[in-house]
Amino acid sequence: MSHYRRIFIKGGTYFFTAVLENRQTDLLCRYINEFRQAYAETLSFYPFETIAICILPDHFHWVIRLPENEQNYSKILYSIKFNFTKRLPETLKNPNQSKINKQELGIWQRRFWEHTIRDDLDLERHIFYTYFNPVKHGYAKRVRDWAYSSFHRDVKLGLLPIDWGDCSDNEWQDLYQD
Repeated sequence: MSHYRRIFIKGGTYFFTAVLENRQTDLLCRYINEFRQAYAETLSFYPFETIAICILPDHFHWVIRLPENEQNYSKILYSIKFNFTKRLPETLKNPNQSKINKQELGIWQRRFWEHTIRDDLDLERHIFYTYFNPVKHGYAKRVRDWAYSSFHRDVKLGLLPIDWGDCSDNEWQDLYQD
């Protein structure tokens, strides 16, 4: 059995990637309203600040800051995944016996990627990675063309210009390498 080492910091800032089990599906975009409802329901139980989020067809990237007294981000991610899954049609839930034994429904990969944000530069790079990801995967030609991203919120708040990220994937990688 694998043991994952995770860092839990009260009030910490984290970058996450959560992935659907079937990487060939588009459930997160096809059921975007259900994802939004799951997110809102989770937020009603567990306060957190979303710094950046981008939902793609088969995975999402998310940068959050926890409240000062909170460190358990796993329950927040579990809640979003659970609340999204319960809103899906039953015909999409196709667990094998192993999943059933673990009370899973065959929608999400069991684990998630977590990175603890270390400083302002690390935060900036993960926000930019989150926003540029639809372009990287070929879902959009420009960051602004992808609807399922908090990038549009940040443009409205004046944090980023509307043409931010209007460059090729190679140019972007050159800008944000260590």
